[in-house]
Amino acid sequence: PDLPEAEKRRVCRAVADHFGRSLIELHSGRDFAERAARFTPSGPGLAALNEAHAEGRPVILISAHFGNYDAWRANLSARGFAVGGLYKPMSNPATNRRYVKTIESIASPLFPRGAEGMSDMIRFLRKGGMLGLLGDQHMSHGELVDFLGKPARTATSAAKMALKYKALLVPLYATRNPDGLTFTIEVETPIPHSDALTMTQAI
Repeated sequence: PDLPEAEKRRVCRAVADHFGRSLIELHSGRDFAERAARFTPSGPGLAALNEAHAEGRPVILISAHFGNYDAWRANLSARGFAVGGLYKPMSNPATNRRYVKTIESIASPLFPRGAEGMSDMIRFLRKGGMLGLLGDQHMSHGELVDFLGKPARTATSAAKMALKYKALLVPLYATRNPDGLTFTIEVETPIPHSDALTMTQAI
């Protein structure tokens, strides 16, 4: 609210532009995955990610509804990494079938929220898979952590799973570049194992 009016309008236009592009990318499935495979990931955590992949160590990839998370999911899958994802089924069955078919064409496996999906997800992780999660959602029973100076109830489940299954906890993001079509995929340094709350605050 403290931004100049011109900057507010610029941000609003940029948000709408990004939303539209993300929606089309989501429904482009395999075409988007093929383009995302050509991006080159970088960042201080990339070596640790490659090492974990070579050793077959479980990895939890933690990201957010930022940029386009399907860009890094597709990119790592194209590089031979087994990257699974957790998703929330839509309430409309017809829409959900289309949605699942599309996101599966970008990368798989996918695990629906719920008892059966969670069971399959844990088996996948314990076998050395890489599991992608988005941690920027309000959870009414979550722990209070600081987010940009504000208290936010956040799930600590990613950190708890990392501790329980001795998995690497790696933040990563795919940031849309100014051209609107490509992304910078940055793998951050793995979060050291300590306790779930401390690790979640680091996320």
